[in-house]
Amino acid sequence: MPRPVPPPPPRVHYVGLDLGQAADFSALSVVEARGERLELVFLHRWELGTRYPAIVGHVLKLVRQEPLSWPTLALDQTGVGAAIVDLFRQADLRATLKAVHITAGSKVTCDDGVWNVPKRELVGSLQAAFQTGRLRIAPDLPYSEVLEEEMLAFRVKVTTAGNEVFESWRERDHDDLVLSVAMAVWAAGRFGDSDPGEPLTLGHRPNPCGDWWRW
Repeated sequence: MPRPVPPPPPRVHYVGLDLGQAADFSALSVVEARGERLELVFLHRWELGTRYPAIVGHVLKLVRQEPLSWPTLALDQTGVGAAIVDLFRQADLRATLKAVHITAGSKVTCDDGVWNVPKRELVGSLQAAFQTGRLRIAPDLPYSEVLEEEMLAFRVKVTTAGNEVFESWRERDHDDLVLSVAMAVWAAGRFGDSDPGEPLTLGHRPNPCGDWWRW
């Protein structure tokens, strides 16, 4: 008698959102996890000058579409501050929001609900996923060529102090797509095995750094 075929692992999604400032693009990526395998299934870059409320509206529509179901959203608040992040928290996104502050340090910490993540940690997660074959890019994905150009423009510069600094080759290069994908991949590694928990209810005050915090 043949053995029963186990069901495929469920699809879990991780969204990385890099919020640009006046001269920078904002970019979003969606990584789909099936077991240990990751696939980049969506990329988007907004036009320069797109206002944050408009981006909130776009993200709100995205996370409510199939096959996404309560994805983890890693949201960059490095240059925009907590007030902009609050716009997303107030929008009923139906997502697990993880505010990320990108640092030049060497250790991941979480304070008052904000994850402080070294830039080299994010880029290292992305490099490892690509080099081990864990991450693949869906065929014919829009912006994939731009993403490749950004990745080629990145380098690791070792300063005289011995610290690793990730930067672009030239100041005019952008790294928005790279960072959005890196945040999604990092979130998959950090929160992939955590319990999603329950939605926030009145009178319930969970630890804002808990891996199951839902907005």
